[in-house]
Amino acid sequence: MDGQILATCGVGFAAAYVVTESGRELRLAEVVGDAEGGHQPATTYALTGHSPVADACRDGGPLWLTTEDGARYSLQGDGPVPTPAPAESAIDASPAGRVRAGALPLGGEARLLGCLFVVSGRAGGGFSTDQRALLELYADQAAAGLEAAAARVTDRTGAEPPFSPTLLPARGGCFMLALGTGHMDVDTAVLDMFGIPPENFDGDVSALLECTHPDDAPALMSVVEPHHTDSDQHLAFRIRRRNGELRWLDLHCRVLAGPDGRPQRVLGLVGDASSLRPTGDDVSLVQRLSAALSGATTIHDVGKVVVESLRAPLNADRVAVAELEGDRLVVTVLEPPEPDAWPRSWRSEWRSEWPDASCHALPTLQSALRQGHVSLWPTGIELEPYLKEVGPGGLAVLPLPADGRMVGVCLVGWEGEHRFGPGDRSLLTAVAGMVGQALDRAHALDAGHELATMLQRSLLPRTLPDLPGGVAAARYLPATAGLEVGGDWYDVIPLSDSRVALVIGDVQGHSAGAATIMGQMRTAIRAYAVEGHPPDVVVAHSNQLLVSMETDLFATCTYVDLDLEEGTAWAVRAGHPPPLLRLPDATTEVPEIEGGPPLGVIADGEFPITQLSLAPGTLITLLTDGLVESATLHMEDGMRAVRDLLTLSDPADPGKVADDLVTNTSQRHDDVAVLILRYDGMRVRPIRAQWAVWRLPDAVMHARRFTSRTLRDWAVTEEADSVLLVVSELVTNAVAHTQGEVRLALTLTGDRLRVAVNDASPRAPVKTENVDWEATGGRGLLLVAAMSAAWGSVPLSGGKQVWCDITLSPRVEPAPNAPPGPGAAPPP
Repeated sequence: MDGQILATCGVGFAAAYVVTESGRELRLAEVVGDAEGGHQPATTYALTGHSPVADACRDGGPLWLTTEDGARYSLQGDGPVPTPAPAESAIDASPAGRVRAGALPLGGEARLLGCLFVVSGRAGGGFSTDQRALLELYADQAAAGLEAAAARVTDRTGAEPPFSPTLLPARGGCFMLALGTGHMDVDTAVLDMFGIPPENFDGDVSALLECTHPDDAPALMSVVEPHHTDSDQHLAFRIRRRNGELRWLDLHCRVLAGPDGRPQRVLGLVGDASSLRPTGDDVSLVQRLSAALSGATTIHDVGKVVVESLRAPLNADRVAVAELEGDRLVVTVLEPPEPDAWPRSWRSEWRSEWPDASCHALPTLQSALRQGHVSLWPTGIELEPYLKEVGPGGLAVLPLPADGRMVGVCLVGWEGEHRFGPGDRSLLTAVAGMVGQALDRAHALDAGHELATMLQRSLLPRTLPDLPGGVAAARYLPATAGLEVGGDWYDVIPLSDSRVALVIGDVQGHSAGAATIMGQMRTAIRAYAVEGHPPDVVVAHSNQLLVSMETDLFATCTYVDLDLEEGTAWAVRAGHPPPLLRLPDATTEVPEIEGGPPLGVIADGEFPITQLSLAPGTLITLLTDGLVESATLHMEDGMRAVRDLLTLSDPADPGKVADDLVTNTSQRHDDVAVLILRYDGMRVRPIRAQWAVWRLPDAVMHARRFTSRTLRDWAVTEEADSVLLVVSELVTNAVAHTQGEVRLALTLTGDRLRVAVNDASPRAPVKTENVDWEATGGRGLLLVAAMSAAWGSVPLSGGKQVWCDITLSPRVEPAPNAPPGPGAAPPP
């Protein structure tokens, strides 16, 4: 045992006991100092007896004794059961109440290894709160040494080797760090391990941090800047001494809270772990693991790195990584992945999909997570069946610490007998610290990725509308580098029964700001388009809006207004790649579309329109530059590759074509968006009729006469009364409540008739919920809603349109030689 640490903690006498092979007694293994009053401790204690060491081992926690409590025990034999120590204030109030002795179990609940008995060496004094905390940490450190010794308890002949005086930590020191000031009280032994002369140390913790290896600095910073006080921490880390020597140190620490409950002080023990690194193989393993973990950005990636880094070098048969979520362990990676390679009890408990398991159902793992120490279980040790079957020849349980808490656990199991060497514990402790930090970092990255994904999805269309003369499909992939949220967007905007607008665009940059501008531009373009503006006006208005915003970002876009009935498209480009056309004969072409400047650059920029003619079966493909251009791919080559793929594609499934386009874009430094529409032409072409309503006293009568004539021409007779009633109400409202031109439009498509009235007022109609019997108005829209299948109002440039759809009953098809009936395509 380390006399320096014990002396610093005020110990005058210490005795270490180990559990005998029978498991029924504690045998004296090591003594430091002189027993107070000349008393000598007994060489053995029965675990079922009434002694401080036996009671502490049965209770599973430290037993601190005051002067009065100590009188109830006989240090050389069994005694009565002690009374609990009084409260802290009572202990410090009088010399008789001071804590003079303590019994500290060595090992956890799952495996008792021994007990450490200490007696204060100060005359009339006792152990302070800090000293008791340091001694409890020292007991944890001693338990680690006992466990390492227990793993090699027998030699090749099967005989038990003699007890080694180096069984417990033999070299180290303690420290106290004040978190508010960064001041550190350090033993000279700790400064000696760091290679810092005591006269050159000014008490600033940064002097020690400067010696830490860069790869281990994040884990050590989580100790000196803790956010929690709920658990002790165990960490193995490397330092670079001033003479260039690289040394491994072992750290056990505890965070103490202040009156406000926040972390105030850190008490810790630092031990020299250099003797546990006899070769460079373990160092190289840690270095490789550190380099691999630096590139792991997801929880699954961290698990894969752990498996690849540990299984082969340690010749392990099984490796499992589980993250801690609340009180449950969620298995993330299993190697080997086949269920048959794992115990049957695991398959019955966690089923084939390995969902999760409660910590309360796993006492060994629960104890390891609570204590935060690496546990090594050689063959022959009694464990829960599902753990023993993971490593029948040896099992290592690695709690994964990060930021003062446990974020998961790693299990390493061997099928055949595995003898743990003297460096295994230190190696696995170092590995656990790095893996815990990487797992915590992956959680943060996953949270950021999830937030970015949610933001991106909320700004893009959830679904694309069903179109009467075509099928649309879209794909979006965020960049894989940096923040995975960018400015690419797409939209499909129905403009009327036979017209649709296709939009794709890209806002400069990859940030939340770019995504915000993207959402604003998509909303603005949709609003201008629905108002009925032509394509060049829609893009020009959007450009002026972006110029007026307080942003330095610009955007590019392509806007296509497509008449699904005629196959005519009007396209506008604003600094964006042109659309690609796959013709029905499988050839592809890039239409010549005159482009304008990007949006947000020139307030009065001009955006010319280019007219295109599409044949049924044509695929029109809109894309962003992330698909066709990168640091290693010129845009011309990218466009050529997309054209080749479109030539070989099957236009029957636009979604499959979109998937094929984005398949080979795994490494992306820019967003990728693709919008594809297959133009089929309308099977049933609408029949339209319009009427300009005169503002005369009998305007409604003329509108009804026009409607009657049109319905007779279209052979619509059964629903004529309903249509006339709706026309009367809509025209009356427009004439009575608006000024300017009023137009009535009738459109017949198959078995659906749309009545639409346009006026110059932007004010939408208000449907009255409750109409009194004595009211003279307010019933018009109620009648419209009752007579129609659907109705609504959309804004138009300088006004609005109120529309309603009336479903017609099935009609008898005309004879072959009869004139074309309603809804049929007109003759060429």
